[in-house]
Amino acid sequence: MTSVLIVTDAWLPQINGVVRSLEYTARALQGMGVRVEVLSPQGFMTIPCPTYPEIRLSLTHRGAVRRRMAEFGCEHLHIATEGPLGLLAGAAARQIGMPYTTSYHTRFPEYVEARWPLSVGWLYAWFRRFHNFGAGCMVATETLRQDLQRRGFRNLMNWTRGVHADVFRPIEGSVFPPDLPRPIFINVGRVSVEKNIKAFLELDLPGSKVVVGDGPQLASLRRDYPEVYFTGGKYDEDLAQHYASADVFVFPSLTDTFGLVLLEALACGVPVAAYPVMGPRDVIGDSGTGVLSDDLRQAALDALDIPADRCRAWALRYSWEASARQFLENARIAQAAYAIG
Repeated sequence: MTSVLIVTDAWLPQINGVVRSLEYTARALQGMGVRVEVLSPQGFMTIPCPTYPEIRLSLTHRGAVRRRMAEFGCEHLHIATEGPLGLLAGAAARQIGMPYTTSYHTRFPEYVEARWPLSVGWLYAWFRRFHNFGAGCMVATETLRQDLQRRGFRNLMNWTRGVHADVFRPIEGSVFPPDLPRPIFINVGRVSVEKNIKAFLELDLPGSKVVVGDGPQLASLRRDYPEVYFTGGKYDEDLAQHYASADVFVFPSLTDTFGLVLLEALACGVPVAAYPVMGPRDVIGDSGTGVLSDDLRQAALDALDIPADRCRAWALRYSWEASARQFLENARIAQAAYAIG
């Protein structure tokens, strides 16, 4: 397979787990000699997504999307998101008899439930229909695969993630003010309600708490927790230095499907404290690189004793090159299954 078209409603300049996964996978595929094209909201009229304005929803129609798909002329179509572009690309592909894969990145039913008192059942029914139309649905972890399988999703394929270990690495010194008390417990990610950051900020811990990231909840958390050190968004080398300057990475999310930040923290030699849920359970498991417990405070304290070299060694098991190879193999399997069926 020499060419892949990725259709996504989430793309640069957004910075989130979906965009980074697709961007890094595309780079790795290109390094393997695969031509990668991306059909994103860029070039379309858009409106902001409710409660997540960084995501722009495209205003277009099936014919326009089908023409763009034809212009790219790629061998394989991968639909990464369930937004307007994803829906229209899927409909166009089915109309012309073109097989495609999808990927389940975000537990949107749980995100909606975190904001409004709605049942997730009808949302899962809609998502199941969307993904089951494809020839394969790629998922980041075995726990997610089992969960979606129980919900009636078909043709599920494992597609793990990676980490840039040359960027995210142990770094000497600290970027934090010298008078910031130790130990330092850090959280990195989008500052929004579904990330459950308040659960981290409410913990009675020694030393200091640091939150790295931007998002709609940042202003209110800064106001409500003046003792917490909020840095705003950090990226690349600067972000790696922030990870490496901390003692424990605390991950309170209950809704992430993977959590790239877990691998980034480990690659910087920083152990993890998290709840024993999807994402942490798959990334950390019984590796001894973190503590998973319903008592997040005790998990954070116990993680202080985990050696940095163990964390780094575990993270090095993951690479974006391996992730891209798995993606490509899934695409080949889906194409072959469609041809047979």
